[in-house]
Amino acid sequence: MNNMTQALATQQTRTDNPRTNDPAVRPLASPRALKNELPLPEALALQIDQQRQQIRDCLSGADSRLLIITGPCSIHDEAAVLDYGRRLAALNEQLQDRMLIVLRAYVEKPRTSIGWKGLAYDPARDGKGDMAAGIRRSRQVMLQLAELGLPLATEALNPLVMAYLDDLVSWTAIGARTAESQTHREMVSHLPMPVGIKNSTDGSAANAINAMIAARHSHHTLGVDVDGQLAMLDTPGNPDTHLVLRGGRGITNYDTASIAEALATLKKGDCIEKVLVDCSHDNACKQHERQPLIARDVVAQRVAGNRGILGLMLESFITAGRQNDGCDLTYGQSITDACIGWDETESLLRELHSMLGGA
Repeated sequence: MNNMTQALATQQTRTDNPRTNDPAVRPLASPRALKNELPLPEALALQIDQQRQQIRDCLSGADSRLLIITGPCSIHDEAAVLDYGRRLAALNEQLQDRMLIVLRAYVEKPRTSIGWKGLAYDPARDGKGDMAAGIRRSRQVMLQLAELGLPLATEALNPLVMAYLDDLVSWTAIGARTAESQTHREMVSHLPMPVGIKNSTDGSAANAINAMIAARHSHHTLGVDVDGQLAMLDTPGNPDTHLVLRGGRGITNYDTASIAEALATLKKGDCIEKVLVDCSHDNACKQHERQPLIARDVVAQRVAGNRGILGLMLESFITAGRQNDGCDLTYGQSITDACIGWDETESLLRELHSMLGGA
């Protein structure tokens, strides 16, 4: 056997047996196995089902409360996000008559180029990655957060990751970078909860609206079943998608005219005529301090009679700002996007609650 033949034979062996002596392939437990290890109690499953329906009722207008999605940009410290969650749950007891408050529990992070991809991928944040531990820790902390009584929100990046977490989530986001992806549109068609789809990074809503149209239809797509086996999925279609306005490339789109334009475009596409405003990202021009100003503006529009405004999203944590990852981290401060702090969050939500009393 010459060298070329031997090399091809070796490559063929690796292709036929990708898990044999290959340190780059690290098998994971199936979604069913992890869900059996960390099960969702029946009472909590009922709670999540009811919370999904409450969000659907906000979309339909049957529930007049304002949807508020708030929490850290990403989870890197489970103890800190549980601390935040307990504070938010206590505040929710006082505000829930006018607001439906949902806690951000983001364990995947999209990256423009490279960077930390989130708890599900690299829980030790050492660049080595450990998805077995990451997905397990993600499910564990999300179970603990759900037990606080609040609905949970997350962003879905990898459909395979969602297979481990989908039973815990009441609201899911599709980001600006993935709204055009056919794979993500088919995933949304299969998800059992309301999904907000963000406008493109250039500020255009067209891709998000096309995604909404695609996701409400059934698809035949490649995926995995609960045992991790490759399968063709016949998706049921998701009728509960809606547009999230997040601005784009220095352009904001939370003002009255921008929201009116978005609602008119939704009507033309026969989509749900509701928008949720992301007070961070390009709407805040990457300045986290601007979020409260935007939130007040949006709620003022709602109080003035614009029922096309479904709600708003805040990036908020215990300590304001952001920090670079390292050994000596400030407690409760984001290592991804900058957030407003807890004191300002509490004050803002109380103020918005008071404003809604005049609606």
